[in-house]
Amino acid sequence: MANGFSEGWRRVRSAAAGFVWLLAVSAAVMLVSAPALAAEPVKTVGIYVDPFYRSATTPGAAPQVATGKPHAELLASTRREDILTVRDRIMASPKVVTPMTLMVLAIRLYDVGLRDDAVLWFYIAKDRHVTLTDVAVAGTPLLAQADQAMRDFSTLAGPILNGYAFCDLANQRALRAKALAWVESNPYEVIFMERLPARSADRAAALAQSIRAVKSNAEKERAYFDDPKNAASFAEARNKNEADAKYCWK
Repeated sequence: MANGFSEGWRRVRSAAAGFVWLLAVSAAVMLVSAPALAAEPVKTVGIYVDPFYRSATTPGAAPQVATGKPHAELLASTRREDILTVRDRIMASPKVVTPMTLMVLAIRLYDVGLRDDAVLWFYIAKDRHVTLTDVAVAGTPLLAQADQAMRDFSTLAGPILNGYAFCDLANQRALRAKALAWVESNPYEVIFMERLPARSADRAAALAQSIRAVKSNAEKERAYFDDPKNAASFAEARNKNEADAKYCWK
């Protein structure tokens, strides 16, 4: 398939071991260190993560979305205004929106050309899931499918979304900070549900500790790119692998 439509049209198998949360900087470094591909602009995120999402196999067609009510139907729309409606509805009522729904929102925002929004919601989805797993008992069956799905989404969609995010380090930094602030201001209500086994009786304190850890990781990422040598090396690697041609199109 041409015109970048097939970029990322991959699927990871469900045999991966326990979930390891990587810093965005690590994902970005892995992206630019990968073997160079044809430098075609990547206009869509072509992946599938069962059972939640399957991208369309032809340009302009609708994807398959199974993230549940009330947002799945509109997320499968090919109309930009419908995707923006989902975004606005989630912003108005975010308490129980799953990280998988947020991931699909990020993908669909990218597909309709709203790449800054896509990166923002990609980071929000990852941070919301991290806070959930930090509070919940490790390995709880209730979260097994979500953990696998988020691992798959990050592995498959992450290189494309970070590929665009790191076109502009200042913009990426601003989006990262905005996402973290949103997650802190809009805690995932599922964390406080009794049916979810928690590591601590004080879930609010555990959530606060998780937020502090996420902030610390963001600071480490910021410090890494504040070093001119690291920033120059990163830019050189992106240039070598034609990342700008693939992800920084206007």
